[in-house]
Amino acid sequence: MPSLEELIRPGSTVALADGVGTPAMLLGELSRVAARAGDVKLLLGWTLGSLDALDVGAFGRVSTTMSGFGLRKLVDAGAVSYLPVRMGSVPALVRDVLRPDVLVASVVRRDDGYRFGSEVGWLPAVVDAGAVVAAVERPALPACDAGPPLPADRVVVLGAADDAPFEIPPADVTDVHRTIGERIARLVPAGAALQFGPGTIAEAACAAIDVPVRVASGLLADPVVTLDRRGLLVGEPQAAYLAGTAELYSWADGRPVLHPCDVTHDPGRLSALGGPFVAINTALEIDVDGQVNVETAGGSTIGGIGGHPDFAYAAARLPGSLSVIAVTSTARNDRPTLVERLDGPVTTPSHDVDVVVTEHGAADLRGLDRRERRAAIARLWPGLV
Repeated sequence: MPSLEELIRPGSTVALADGVGTPAMLLGELSRVAARAGDVKLLLGWTLGSLDALDVGAFGRVSTTMSGFGLRKLVDAGAVSYLPVRMGSVPALVRDVLRPDVLVASVVRRDDGYRFGSEVGWLPAVVDAGAVVAAVERPALPACDAGPPLPADRVVVLGAADDAPFEIPPADVTDVHRTIGERIARLVPAGAALQFGPGTIAEAACAAIDVPVRVASGLLADPVVTLDRRGLLVGEPQAAYLAGTAELYSWADGRPVLHPCDVTHDPGRLSALGGPFVAINTALEIDVDGQVNVETAGGSTIGGIGGHPDFAYAAARLPGSLSVIAVTSTARNDRPTLVERLDGPVTTPSHDVDVVVTEHGAADLRGLDRRERRAAIARLWPGLV
């Protein structure tokens, strides 16, 4: 059987597939091979599961395009470099300045060959740029890749594993989230295409929506199953990743719903969907002008840019569409989520935010000047400003 040692040379750049299907069985061997080869660079993405078997010290440089989650401690410690890049731009980077020689990924076998399973994202761009796929065959992954099979001459199967994809626990939805969800639902017209991420607010919003909708998102989480079972999901959804529970993975298996993120996050493609597009995103904090930070808090890296600005911009530029930022008025430590000045970077600029929603109301910022926007936002945090 082929080995990683035959594929990785001194100075190589290796990409590790991200999402819920990261091939954990190869992490220890990848570290050992990299240490022996020397000066191997490792590129990570949206890392959700444990990387305990990965020795980041074995590499000349480890970087990621999506911080937080499983990488938070490593990024905060300086062991992993966080590259501030929006998800829709990652394919361009991996075809150019970050071009990997090897992609370590999980695959599923179908009659016409191997395909990616529970995530597609930026991985096809790595293959298009010429990387060899060092693959683990994972029959327990949902088969959702809508694209063509991987080039047979570039796939090297190193082994098989029967482990299921990483699961994200169900959201803990409170009455506050339900109130926010109901306010969001009032903004969604019948036939709209929706984008939403994982978590409590998306769960609450999809539970409150009572009109037929389509889904065009960066990821598919459990709320899409809720919409389908209520008879409100129109057509096949489109996304780049799956991220949720076993119920989601079972529902998605065999559906061609996952596409490259230079397709799913492309504003031009979203414009061509027809009808309104509603992007539902949240924030760690929002400032008094409507700028949004989803990356850092208290000096710690909580999350990454992801598709937040991609979808906010796409929705804000389309007539009849909405870029919605929904957030509880306080964080878990009772700290207000509205601030005079952001603690972290500006992930999404204020001019790509149409509506802000909290449990205290919804503020439509379209057509308002800076002073009027500040006043509208302040009313959603009563007693604070």
